[in-house]
Amino acid sequence: MSPRALVEAWVDAFNRADVEGLASLYAAAAINHQVAEDPVEGRDAIREMSAAGFESADMTCIVENLFEDGEWAILEWRDPLGLRGCGFFHVVDGRIHFQRSYLDKLSFLRQQGLPLPRE
Repeated sequence: MSPRALVEAWVDAFNRADVEGLASLYAAAAINHQVAEDPVEGRDAIREMSAAGFESADMTCIVENLFEDGEWAILEWRDPLGLRGCGFFHVVDGRIHFQRSYLDKLSFLRQQGLPLPRE
């Protein structure tokens, strides 16, 4: 599966809150590094992170742009509330091996009514 097609499948699974479907797209030793968070290492840990995220927040990914360059896909997205973000996916042999995502975490927490981090 091409990086672009894999990210399209990722968006589809994400928008269905399909934790197992999302996890299946990652390599066993994948790393998911969300801005302002420590990297999450391994498919099982990514599955747990995704499950916790979907339990605590109502998340939707609307694709604005999706680019492919070799083994990389770059996703620019927004959500229905106007939050914007960007994700970089390194895809090898049809699986995500590394994901780095950027978004305004404080805006996300406020929109979702979640507690803000303490200083």
